Amino acid sequence: MDLGIKNKIALITASSKGLGKATALTLSEEGCKVIINGRNESTLKQVAEEISSITKNEIFYKSANLSKQSEVESLVDFVIKTFGTIHILVTNSGGPKPGNFNDINSNDWYDGFDNTVMSVYTLIKKSLPYMKNQRWGRIVNITSVSVKQPLDGLLLSNSLRMSVIGLAKSLSNEFSQYNILINNVCPGYIATDRLLELVEKQSKEKNISKDEVIESLGKSNSIKRIGRPEELASAIAFLCSEKASYITGVSLPVDGGRYQGY
Repeated sequence: MDLGIKNKIALITASSKGLGKATALTLSEEGCKVIINGRNESTLKQVAEEISSITKNEIFYKSANLSKQSEVESLVDFVIKTFGTIHILVTNSGGPKPGNFNDINSNDWYDGFDNTVMSVYTLIKKSLPYMKNQRWGRIVNITSVSVKQPLDGLLLSNSLRMSVIGLAKSLSNEFSQYNILINNVCPGYIATDRLLELVEKQSKEKNISKDEVIESLGKSNSIKRIGRPEELASAIAFLCSEKASYITGVSLPVDGGRYQGY
């Protein structure tokens, strides 16, 4: 299927590994001009070369700490300076600190807000004028299935990601007239470094092996396994495409059926 996004300019944040990296690979395979982001420039260079060797397309990269507004602004400025515009924005930040109520202090809240909420706001704020001017844009926010139902041990994620959902829903109403479509994907348990951190934590708390934890997490959804990053990336690519031209304001669970609500 031709998704109709060849040569579109696509920025994917926090894309040196995990879900962001898988999304960058998939969009490059679809012919997008992809810009990846992370904190470590040498890692980004390696990832860019790796993806380029697979897709045969040049991958651009720019380091930026998403919790610092000035660096987020510079990231979008880099995209505009390099390409003149931006068509696709996929926001991703890797998730705030895990923990329950008594594990989280006030600094964690502020840090989590900057990284999870303000980074998305700034990225969108800087990108929207170009999308509006060209009357075409796709914004997809990688959130979590925690916006559909809270997850134990992820208080900050349960709380802060709801702000991203509210922002996206509001903006989808405001900017759809310019053919700017704004959606969220809500991954469940997917094999990433982030998940492995949670697995290790649960392994110690429950005094069971990591494999047993992973098996248990997989059994918590209908498909009875944890997901693969490329499975989320495929959903994101569709939402970024011309084929999704009548979808906006949606928060799509990609969780193997874990969320049981209607």
